[in-house]
Order: sequence, then structure tokens, then C-alpha cells
Amino acid sequence: MLISIISLFPNMFKEIIKYGLINKSIKKKLLNINFFNPRDFTKNKHKKVDSLIYGGGGGVILKAKPLIRAIYQAKLQMKHHVKIIFLSPQGKQINLSCIRKLLSYKNMIFICGRYKGIDERVINNFVDEEISIGDYILSGGELPAMVLIDVLVRNIPGVLNTISSCTTDSFFNNGLLGFPNYTRPKILKHLKKNNVPPVLVSGNHKKIKDWRLKQSLGFTWLKRPDLFKKKILTKKEKFLFEKFKNSYLKNK
Repeated sequence: MLISIISLFPNMFKEIIKYGLINKSIKKKLLNINFFNPRDFTKNKHKKVDSLIYGGGGGVILKAKPLIRAIYQAKLQMKHHVKIIFLSPQGKQINLSCIRKLLSYKNMIFICGRYKGIDERVINNFVDEEISIGDYILSGGELPAMVLIDVLVRNIPGVLNTISSCTTDSFFNNGLLGFPNYTRPKILKHLKKNNVPPVLVSGNHKKIKDWRLKQSLGFTWLKRPDLFKKKILTKKEKFLFEKFKNSYLKNK
């Protein structure tokens, strides 16, 4: 996968490519990231890329021409069809379905806005999709781009050591939140709730699987009722959820 990032602050990305799965995917040549600074595509000596908004009002936006030149330059390095994404609070919120669609593209360009945004003509003529990471405003598109890259990388085949590392994550598990996890030691002294659930050390894989599904259903019901309402439960899931719910209400 080749991702080209158009940003006024490409150095912001230096740290995320040094560590973790992003660094691992680059070393494995599963991911390549290029950077294009609109300031390098201006023709004025001060490298100015912003201007006041037509019609008045406060603030400035990024001018069209430097962005368009950067887009063309980025596309020159891409052999296949290119997906151009603008990171914007007006875009569709990122979710698992969105990520799965994006993974089908070998080449993507991420445009990171600044100030009050970018010239609308860039969006109308070049952008294929606007994507948001939430209903709030950030200083620019760089942080959303980092989030999107991280989510994509986790789902590139060959990046994670095992496929189950990805498929048992929250949201990947049929739209449910993930189940709770524990590791050694079995008991943590001086903590009130210090025991690992016995089923997890029982060696009974069927019971472990059922327990994890029950916890996922219950955690989704408690923490994300909006997601739970959308979930159509199977007969088994209904049974496990009722067990969780009854136990929870009894101990509340």
C-alpha cells in the first residue's frame, strides 16, 4: 500500500513511522508513505499557501493551486487507481466498513487541511471521499490522518503476527466490543478484584469461547447501547446475554 500525505507539517508524522506496527509494516514493505508539502508548490517567494475567504468572515483557508499541484505530483508516483481522501469534520465517520473498503486500494492520497479548511474547488474536483474521526474540531488533518493510517495498518495482511490479534478486537467481532483479557500472575495481591476468571485457566476452549462472547455482548450492552441496539442476536447470543444481564443486575 502506498499512501501520499499532503500536509503543511509533514514532520509531525516522523515519530509514528519510527515505532510499532507502522514501522513494522514499512520494514516489511507492506506500506510506503510519501509526503508532499503545499509550500513546495507555491510560486511566491514567501511560500504563502493561505488566503482570506471570499465573502468575508474571520480566518483563512488553504489556496487551491498549491494543493492541486501537490496532488498531481503525488499521483505521478502512483501506478494504480488512486483514492483521494480529505480528512474533514464534515466527512463520514470512520468505521470498520469504511476501513475494509479502503484496504482494497493500493494507492491513496490523504489531504490534511489547516486553518478553516481548503478551497471547496479542490474537494469538488479531486476528492473522492471526506473522512472524519469524530464530531469535533482539530487544528488540522494530520492527527486524523495518523489515526486512519494506524487503523489501516492493523488490517493489512501480514502486519500482525496472527489474524486473531485483529479479529478479536472491538468492532471487528461482529460489531461487538472486545472481551476482557488477563495475563500472569493469576492473582494480584492487595487488589479488591484480583482473580482471573476460573474459566480462562480451565483449558476448556468451548467454555472459554462462550464466556468471551457473553462478555462481549454484555460489555457492548453496558458501554455502547447504541451498538447493541443494532445487533440482531442469534438464539445462542440471546441466551448468553441474558446470563450476563441477570448476573450483572444481581450483583449491582
